[in-house]
Amino acid sequence: MNTKQTMMKRSAKALTVAAVAALALSIAPAAHAADKGCSNASLHGTFAYTSTGSITAPPEIAGPFAEIGSQTFDGAAGTTTATATLSQNGNILPITVTGTYTVNADCTGTMTLQVAPIGVTVDVYFVIDDNLDGFQAIETDAGLVITRVGRKLYPGRAI
Repeated sequence: MNTKQTMMKRSAKALTVAAVAALALSIAPAAHAADKGCSNASLHGTFAYTSTGSITAPPEIAGPFAEIGSQTFDGAAGTTTATATLSQNGNILPITVTGTYTVNADCTGTMTLQVAPIGVTVDVYFVIDDNLDGFQAIETDAGLVITRVGRKLYPGRAI
């Protein structure tokens, strides 16, 4: 076998090993994801949160966005309420939020939130983190580029 053939065999073998390793690494987290045992009960209590990002559409409200507030999750039926103050393009507005949420066994979930007095509904995807004392989220509606981070106000205690 000449040098070129030997190098090609080694390259093919290295690629095969790399592909198998990548596949194994991608499957391993998925196999354990469902083992986390999360449910609506995993997200309960009051969380302080901050949302930042921008609104890209419709053009009349496009611009920077920030929000800070407190959000309470019931930990059972999947209902949530919040009070907050937001800044949309520098316009400050106090808001109240009501909604529902669902937590999956892998500690991810979704929320549907009704925001008053604006009268809009916002869809959110989230991941529970920090030993159930926090969450990270992104609003999933078109025209919104907004992320949210929440931390439990009283970690380790049910409120």
